[in-house]
Amino acid sequence: MPGDKRKGGKSPKRKGSNGEREFARLIGGRRVPLSGSAGGPYAGDVEWPGVGRGEVKRRKDGFRQLYAWLEGRDFLALRVDRQEWLVVMRLGKILEFLREQGASNG
Repeated sequence: MPGDKRKGGKSPKRKGSNGEREFARLIGGRRVPLSGSAGGPYAGDVEWPGVGRGEVKRRKDGFRQLYAWLEGRDFLALRVDRQEWLVVMRLGKILEFLREQGASNG
């Protein structure tokens, strides 16, 4: 159909898997095999040593507003009513922070 925007298929799956591999490489972590499964030992997309497991989301421009709010700032704090705060930071800033913590504790 003209204008039909499909959300499934090989391309989105490949894009997600590539994002997971890229992020795991950047943090020195590993991609969780079968991470699309229901949970249990496969919960989360990437395992970050010393931090834990997390989801990796990649969009063409779906997070544009987050980047705009972060411009010129070190972090962004978000909260939905009656939920816990979330903190968004650029990866470079987080890695810098972790290196500094390791140096001061080592």
